[in-house]
Amino acid sequence: MRYLTDRKRATGLGSAKSGVHHFWAMKVSSVALLILVPLFVFTFGPALGGTYEEVTAYFARPFPALVAALTFIVGWKHFNDGAQVMIEDYVHGTGQKIALILLACLSYAAMATGLFAIAKLAL
Repeated sequence: MRYLTDRKRATGLGSAKSGVHHFWAMKVSSVALLILVPLFVFTFGPALGGTYEEVTAYFARPFPALVAALTFIVGWKHFNDGAQVMIEDYVHGTGQKIALILLACLSYAAMATGLFAIAKLAL
């Protein structure tokens, strides 16, 4: 029979020292998205249904292009942080490392694709 103290039972299960950073990063990106998503909808709305030339002319203006780019960046970063927390909670071992690498590749590739599309429209 093993007599373990509370401290001995908790060894190795303590704080990873990054929880507060993840919490604040998620809160800040949530507030940013709260502002950016309506801006994106209202700036993207007039371009819907237009021809290619009208859309490129619309996104050649700096404000719509900047709002769209910021929405892509903050949105995919928020997705990455949220999915990372979910993977860290429910996947363990080598699968966790592989899932985190694939998640980072997916989210940053999607972010880069969106930014490339906006840059191609704007320039």
